Amino acid sequence: MSTTAADDIDHAAGADRNAEGDAGESQYAVQLQEEQRAVDRAYGRLDDLRAQARKRLDAVRAAGSHGSPTQRTERDSFATMYEDRLTQLRAVEDRLVFGRLDDEGGERRYIGRIGLSDADHEPILTDWRAEAARPFYEATPSHHGDIVMRRHITLHFRDVVGIEDEVLDVHSEHVDQASASGTLTGEGALLASLSSRRTGKMTDIVATIQAEQDRIIRAPLQGAVVVQGGPGTGKTAVALHRAAFLLYTHRRMLDRSGVLVIGPSATFLRYIDQVLPSLGETGVVSRTIADLVPGVVATRVDEPHVAQLKGERRMAKMIANAVAGRERVPAELPTIIVNGIRLEVRAADIKTAIADARRTRQPHNKARETFVRSMLDMMRQQYVAALDYAPEQSELNEAMSMLRMNDRLRVTLNLAWLPMDARWLLDQLFSKPAQLRRYAPWLNDAQVDMLTRPKGAPLTRSDIPLLDEAMELLGPDPHEAARRAAADAARAEEERFAKDTLAQAGIGSGIVSSSMLVDQMNGMAADVTAARAAADREWTYGHIVVDEAQELTPMEWHMLVRRCPSRSFTIVGDVAQTSALGGTRSWKSTMNQLFGPNNWQLNELTINYRNPKEVSDLASRFAAAEGLYISTVNAVRNVPGSVVRRTLADDAAMLRQIGEDAAALAREFAGADGTGRVAVIAPDELLDAVRDAVRSGLMSGLDEGLARRLLDDGLDDGQVSVCNAQAVKGLEYDAVVVVQPGMIEENAPSRIVAAADLYVALTRPTQRLHIVRTQSDADLLAM
Repeated sequence: MSTTAADDIDHAAGADRNAEGDAGESQYAVQLQEEQRAVDRAYGRLDDLRAQARKRLDAVRAAGSHGSPTQRTERDSFATMYEDRLTQLRAVEDRLVFGRLDDEGGERRYIGRIGLSDADHEPILTDWRAEAARPFYEATPSHHGDIVMRRHITLHFRDVVGIEDEVLDVHSEHVDQASASGTLTGEGALLASLSSRRTGKMTDIVATIQAEQDRIIRAPLQGAVVVQGGPGTGKTAVALHRAAFLLYTHRRMLDRSGVLVIGPSATFLRYIDQVLPSLGETGVVSRTIADLVPGVVATRVDEPHVAQLKGERRMAKMIANAVAGRERVPAELPTIIVNGIRLEVRAADIKTAIADARRTRQPHNKARETFVRSMLDMMRQQYVAALDYAPEQSELNEAMSMLRMNDRLRVTLNLAWLPMDARWLLDQLFSKPAQLRRYAPWLNDAQVDMLTRPKGAPLTRSDIPLLDEAMELLGPDPHEAARRAAADAARAEEERFAKDTLAQAGIGSGIVSSSMLVDQMNGMAADVTAARAAADREWTYGHIVVDEAQELTPMEWHMLVRRCPSRSFTIVGDVAQTSALGGTRSWKSTMNQLFGPNNWQLNELTINYRNPKEVSDLASRFAAAEGLYISTVNAVRNVPGSVVRRTLADDAAMLRQIGEDAAALAREFAGADGTGRVAVIAPDELLDAVRDAVRSGLMSGLDEGLARRLLDDGLDDGQVSVCNAQAVKGLEYDAVVVVQPGMIEENAPSRIVAAADLYVALTRPTQRLHIVRTQSDADLLAM
């Protein structure tokens, strides 16, 4: 073959390849346009529904305050309904459509945040929680049913900017079609989401839920579902999406009883607060243990060993002993003179009255009513026995009135059965070592000294479960009980009025209930169940989600189980990250005691989606060397250069390096649009010096405008933050600088806590980890 002929052949082959490439690009563009039409249809319907809700809301509001009370309250209720619907429809704007399923019959099913149908009730979009959407998350080539292809759709605002196809049936014609159009791929949507900058708010994973996560999300409501997973496995996302799924599946029950989400810190709750609304769910109560009791907020933190002591389950016995200790026979018993007759307050009578009150099994302050009634009845019998005639009722009434008003008798009865407030009881216990020794005899002298504090000291976070236990045993104090009884009576009267009003209007069994009308008349906002639950310490929830659950002490678990009698829990955590001395290091040990061996199930998430493999491997080697349980076995991304180690000669050089690294990472990751997060994690003793170094580094290493903006945001919760290892639990950042890891480990209350704290710090970044330390710190801990 001549050279010219060969050149002609090569040229022709190249032309064919270019033509194939152009054809592929053309087909891909056609696919984008096709999906754009489907997405436009879904958003069009969403806009229509919003417009309908807005029109109906405007019509209701336009009626103003005219009409009868029935008409006004009915309008208020419908206004609330339309406002709630508008809130839901607005919350699902971002990435409304994210997937498509194609079946063997050629039918297409689009998957999105909520379900949508057109005006003729033909489906447009399938809610991701519906059973019909399950294959989008769980179908595999070996188990795909009638689904032949799964498509991921990427949106930028309302524009389709990418599509990726996973062909599940290799014999399907979709293989050739997807290959020709350039859409054939896998895990692209997931990897793209992992590489995006952090925003300081957790985003949902509804478009990228993986099969092992979806099976947990869709687990039955009954019993406790425990999710063990290392850093970055999506535990929190799974827990929140499970809450959304349960609210969708068990709407009627959970709308009445509510869902409680427990997080480790207020910062963490702010971080996750947009996830459930973005999934179309509002009205969930989110709390930390420290603010779970309405009207009580504890901000002080006990020293770890003190917190461990207070968290022991037997501290409930201490509270019970302290309450029972106020049900006693006083040392001095008076004689009361009534109408010239001497009536003795007898020890035997007090013991009988105490037994009568205890048999009621009511809380202490409520049972006191029985105690006082029994004592007065025995005093009345003593009065009658002392007479040589049968008294008339008027005389007995007068005698009883004199007894009730007698100061000496009142003081004696109070000493025998003291009405108490829970905070007062706790203050008495911890300010008086003798009471600690009496009511908690298992404590040694050193432990009593640890627990003792000045009278009137503010509550700590570890006090809250003890306070809750005291409130449970005591019940409301008499003044609070009277107030609540009056409020309950007023509410009942309002509901009777509302029920009569609805009946007169002929709408007594429709969408508007008497309870809804009362809430409207009282000016309550939407999400009434959540508002009521948050304000009522005795509220019992239909389901409780607990994040970072490994940190809870036995007393904290006791507090939560009381709030969910059905024992329906989603419990997520990682025993390798347990930093509380009284926390969980074995799920089996804790869960068997709480729920029984057969009433909980353990699920393990094994894939690290957050950390680059280089970061994950470093953290896992460290954790394994320290004896921590590691459940994560695989990281999905390689990011070359994601781990940077710097060892400096002294503290001054180290602080300068920290400032330079903070500036360089901020320049790379902190976007002008507010995206991107950098954390500098340091030992408590160095936090002030590190903050100064970061300020200096940002001012000298960045242009003044950017530096000022970052510093104005603050170094506590801005795009660049400085904090200790405890503060970052449950959070994630684009880049992390860990300062003096040896010191972090050295200063923890125990070796295993130290390892857990450092493991947490090392596993926060999604892109880059810098370890900055002095040589002396490197000598403390090899890494």
